Amino acid sequence: MSNANLSYWEHQSFFGPAEVAIIGAGLVGLTAAIYLKQQRPNWHVVVLERGSLPSGASTKNAGFACFGSISELIEQEKRGDLQAVVAARWAGLARLRELLGDAALHYQPVGGYELFRHEEAGLAAKCRDKIDYFNTLLAPVTGHARTFRDASGEAGQFGFGGVRTLLKNEHEGSLDAGRMMRALLARAWAADVPVLTNCAVEDVESSPASHRLRLANGAIVTASQVLLATNAFATELLPELAVTPGRGQVLVTEPLPGVHLPGTFHYDHGYAYFRQLADHRILIGGGRNLDFSGEETTAPGLTPTVQQYLEKLLQEVILPSRQPRIDYRWSGVMGFGPALAPIIDWVRPGVLAAVRCNGMGVALGAGIGWEAAQKLAIG
Repeated sequence: MSNANLSYWEHQSFFGPAEVAIIGAGLVGLTAAIYLKQQRPNWHVVVLERGSLPSGASTKNAGFACFGSISELIEQEKRGDLQAVVAARWAGLARLRELLGDAALHYQPVGGYELFRHEEAGLAAKCRDKIDYFNTLLAPVTGHARTFRDASGEAGQFGFGGVRTLLKNEHEGSLDAGRMMRALLARAWAADVPVLTNCAVEDVESSPASHRLRLANGAIVTASQVLLATNAFATELLPELAVTPGRGQVLVTEPLPGVHLPGTFHYDHGYAYFRQLADHRILIGGGRNLDFSGEETTAPGLTPTVQQYLEKLLQEVILPSRQPRIDYRWSGVMGFGPALAPIIDWVRPGVLAAVRCNGMGVALGAGIGWEAAQKLAIG
């Protein structure tokens, strides 16, 4: 397809000049489009997505509505203002739930558990000693005096292998990532925002008056402003951005009706995570810490090292002595960087970047989209 082959109707309703072109139809891009149309209902806003579905992590994440386990927060506090970082995650989750509603998200306030095996007694003690500290630190953020508690007494009900300590975040939850994205796509189209899939943007040519987005299919879209919301893929268009991809691998078992695991679960400093899905399957993901350099890629794929680690965790810790069939395997790509805060900034005149969620895209996405919309609305 090229602009020369577009019909009048296609040009006017889909590829015509826009006030804002948003690159990336993930959580950030779609929420930004929805919030922007609320403020500027007469603007033509178009979303351009390279894949048939969003290509990063928005449709490939584990569906954790989380903001940090204690071992994660201990490490993250070394990198900046932890209270502000968690506040952004907390506010983003609240904004997402307000925008779409808990029913559409299939949001479940099940809490988040962090597991420690017998051999991790030292780390468990260190994290347990931090409970009161983090409860005090986060009370102004969550509005609750107690965010974390020692839940080791509940370990027996889950039947985990070799797990001595459980610490629970009372205010985390889970959601259905597929339903979330379907709801966002429906809201965007209902707001008169065309979401054009299989429209990879290969280049953005800027001039003082406008920007020309050259698509891989040959079409050209012109826009007064551009929002880059491609997270881990951001450096493909703007190499100067401090964003490093991190691939996350996931597997899902066959349905296991006899298993009951209410909650979301974190292990190994948050690098591994699992939960039970609505159809009684177990989802388990993570393991990029086994090969950081190898997983710093935007390419989809699975590796024996990570997949074997996830299966071993499943069979030795989550479901001891069982070997359930694996029905699904996939990978998604997250964006990381030297700072915990996302990038929401003008990187060129008229080009705004809203990227780098540092593995917390579900928590941060709607808040980032809202902030990006405010900047675009002002221009």
